[in-house]
Amino acid sequence: MPGERLSVRSMSDVGRFPGAAPPTRVQLTIHKEEKKPEEAGCKRWFKKMCPCCFKRQSSTSYDVTDKVELVKPPTPAPITPEPEKLKTEKVEMKEMDEFKLSVCSVDLLSSQTDPNRKEHHTDLFHGDELIIRRGQTFQIQVELNRPYCADTDKLHLELKTGGLPLVSKGTHVIIPLVDDLEDECWEAKIVEQTENKIKLSVNSPASAVVGLYGVSVVTSSLKGNSPTTYNSPKHIVMLFNPWCEEDTVFLDDEDERKEYVLNDTGRIYYGTEKQIGARTWNFGQFHEGMLEACLFILEKSDMPPSGRGDPVNVVRVISAMINAQDDHGVLVGNWSGDYSDGVSPAAWSSSVEILKKYHSSYGTPVCYGQCWVFSGVTTTVLRCLGIPARSVTNFQSAHDTDVSLTTDVYFDENLEPIDYLNKDSVWNFHVWNDCWMARPDLPPGNGGWQAVDSTPQETSQGTFRCGPASINAIRTGHVYLKHDTPFVFAEVNSDKIYWQRNLDGTFSQIYSEKKAVGHFISTKAVGSDERADITHLYKHQEGSEEERIAVETASRYGSKPDVYSAPSAEDVSVEVKMAGEGPRMGADAQLTIVVKNLSTKPRQTTLHSQVAVMYYTGVLKGTIKKEQMSVELQPNEEKTIDWVLPYQQYQNQLVDQAALMLTLSGRVNETQQVLANQTTFRLRTPDLTITPLGEAVVGKEMAAKITFTNPLPKTLKDVVFRVEGLGLQKGHVVVVGDVGGLATVTLTEHFIPTQPGLKKLVASLDCKQLTQVHGVADIVVLEQ
Repeated sequence: MPGERLSVRSMSDVGRFPGAAPPTRVQLTIHKEEKKPEEAGCKRWFKKMCPCCFKRQSSTSYDVTDKVELVKPPTPAPITPEPEKLKTEKVEMKEMDEFKLSVCSVDLLSSQTDPNRKEHHTDLFHGDELIIRRGQTFQIQVELNRPYCADTDKLHLELKTGGLPLVSKGTHVIIPLVDDLEDECWEAKIVEQTENKIKLSVNSPASAVVGLYGVSVVTSSLKGNSPTTYNSPKHIVMLFNPWCEEDTVFLDDEDERKEYVLNDTGRIYYGTEKQIGARTWNFGQFHEGMLEACLFILEKSDMPPSGRGDPVNVVRVISAMINAQDDHGVLVGNWSGDYSDGVSPAAWSSSVEILKKYHSSYGTPVCYGQCWVFSGVTTTVLRCLGIPARSVTNFQSAHDTDVSLTTDVYFDENLEPIDYLNKDSVWNFHVWNDCWMARPDLPPGNGGWQAVDSTPQETSQGTFRCGPASINAIRTGHVYLKHDTPFVFAEVNSDKIYWQRNLDGTFSQIYSEKKAVGHFISTKAVGSDERADITHLYKHQEGSEEERIAVETASRYGSKPDVYSAPSAEDVSVEVKMAGEGPRMGADAQLTIVVKNLSTKPRQTTLHSQVAVMYYTGVLKGTIKKEQMSVELQPNEEKTIDWVLPYQQYQNQLVDQAALMLTLSGRVNETQQVLANQTTFRLRTPDLTITPLGEAVVGKEMAAKITFTNPLPKTLKDVVFRVEGLGLQKGHVVVVGDVGGLATVTLTEHFIPTQPGLKKLVASLDCKQLTQVHGVADIVVLEQ
C-alpha cells in the first residue's frame, strides 16, 4: 500500500533490488577475526546489561566481500544446544541472579512491644499490623539477598491505599532513600546496616491520608536494570496524630490527649437540667476488631481515599455514617418505644458490640439507637482514628426546624397551643460530640473544639449529618461559617418566642423567653468521672451584653431577621421550682409554682397549666392533666402554688426517659403582659448497685454482686441485665425474668480479669416498663 513502512524483517526479504522478485536468500560471507579469549561471567553480564559501557568495535574489523551467492535454503535442522554452551549460560544466569539486589523479607516491627507502637501511642490496639500516626517517623527492617551497596544499588518504598492508588492524589506514595530526613515529606533513611539487613527510618507528612496501606519495597541497579518489587504480607495503618504539632488535630495538653484519645471509657449525661443523670459508657476504641470496624466505615462511605487526610472531611463523613438514615450507616434511630426487633437504645452501655455487629454483617445497620448511643459510637470512631473527641450533653436543647434561629411557640386567640404549628421543640437533653482540630478553612480563631452530631435530625447538603461547627463561631453568633453552625447555635442559644394568632389570622409576638435553652452543657472532666460544665464555651453568660449581641447577630442570618423589636415592660414573673433531686418514679410528682409581682400596683392573672408526657427529644406524646388557676397579687407580693401529678395519672402513660413537660401560660389583666413558662422534668429511676467480691488479680477468678430494687408497685416483665467490663469480661446478657412490685433482685457475676489497672464493670437493665437503670463499679486489677 502507498506509504506503507517496511519493517526490518520485510526489508531483509527485499534485498538490494526493490521491486524485483525476492530471491530465495541473500547470504553474506564474512571473514571473522581470530577468536578472542573467553570473557569472565561478570564481565559478560555487565556487557549485556550496559552495552554503552562495552561498545562494539568499528565495522572496519569485518571483511565483507562483494560476492553474493543465490542458494536454496537448506531444510532447517533441530537446534540442540551444545552441552558446554548450555552449562555456560546457566552459570551466567546464576551469576546475574546473585548479583542483582532483591528483597527476601520485610519486618515492619509492628508488635505491641516494639518501639514503633509505643512511640506512636498505638500499643493499646490489638493485632500485629503496623499502626502508626502521621507526621512521625517509624522504622522497618529489610532483609536482602546480599549486602546493600549505595554506589551500585537503588531502593525505595511504595505505599498504596484505596481501590485506585494515584501518586497525584496522595494515595500512591513513593518514598525515596535520602541521607537526611526532613519534616513534612515522605522520606526514608538507612539508620543501621548489618550484613544483608538494613533498618530504615521512615518519615511521613502530617497531612498524609489516613487508612490502610499496602507496603512494597522496590530494588534495582543504578545501571538501569528492570526493578524487582517485593510486596509485604502485612499492612500499615495510618492514623491522625494529636501528638504532632503539624497535624491539624494537634492537642497540646498531654492530660487532654490521654482523656480524649486514649481513654476507652467515659460518662454520658442525660435527664433534665435540674436532675442530671450520668451513665458510664465503654468506648472501647482499642478493643479487638474496633480498628478494622472503623476503617470499614470509611471504606463503606462514598468518601474518596484522597479526602481522608482532612479531618473536617472525615468528621463530616463519620457524622453521616454513624446513622443509617440515608446511607446504610451503623445505627438505626428509633424513638417509637417499640424495640421488639432489636435492642432498646437505653440497654446499650458500649460501642463495641454495636460496631462489631455492623462490621461482621458487612454493613447491616444495627437496631436501635438514640442520641446518646449515636454520640457514644461517634466518640469511639473518632478516638480510634486519632481525632480527639468527647460526648457532650446539652440540657434544654432546642430543635429549630425552620432556620429562624428562634424556638417558636404558637398560641391561638385563647392562648391554647396550636399543635400543628408547634414544630420546633426543646429536648430535655440532647447528646452530640465535640472534636478537636484546627480549621484552616475558616477565619483565624475558629479552631479548637468543633460540634458534630450524628443523630439524624435535619439534613445538611442532602444528608443527615451535622458539623463540624466551630464552637467559637457558635459562641459569637457567626452562623454564616460552615458547617451547620446555625442549627447548633439554635440548640444552645436561641430565644423562645411566643406567638398569638390574631382574629385576622396573622400572628403577633407576645413574649420572648431569653434563657429558655442551652443549660448545663456537660461532658466528663479530664482525668476524673466528675461532670464538667462547658456552657461558657458555647455561649457568653446569659443576659450579658456579649450574649445578646451574639443572639441578634445570629438572627440576622435566619428566616425571621426582624423578630427582635423593642421589649415590652414586664413586672410579673412566673417560675417553677423543684425540691431536692426531684420526683421519683412510682411516687406522686410534686412541683412548686412561684408568681411574683414586681410592681407597686396590684396585679391579677389566670394561669393555664397542662402537663404532657414527652419523649426526651421534645416530641409530646399527649397531655395527661390540664387545669387553670386564678392568681391575685398585691404590690410586691410573691405567691407559692403547690402543683401535684398523682402516680395513678402517669403510671401507664410514660415513654422512654420518663420525661414530662409542664406548660404555663397567662395574661396579666391590668397590663396585658403575657406570662409563659415551660418546665421539663423526669421521674428519677434507681441505680443498679454493683459490689465487687474478693481481690481482683489478673488470671484469678473473682465475683461482683449486682442489686436492683423495683421502684414501682407493679411487676416488671421480661427484665434483662447487660453486663460488660473492658479487661474484666466480655459483654453478655443475663435474663432475669419478671421482677415483682417493690421487689429486690440480686445477681452474682463470676469472671477472670485479663488486664491490670483500674477497670470499670458496667451493667444496665433492659425492660419495657423501666429504662435508664444502670450502674458501674471501679475495680483495681493487680498483676498476678
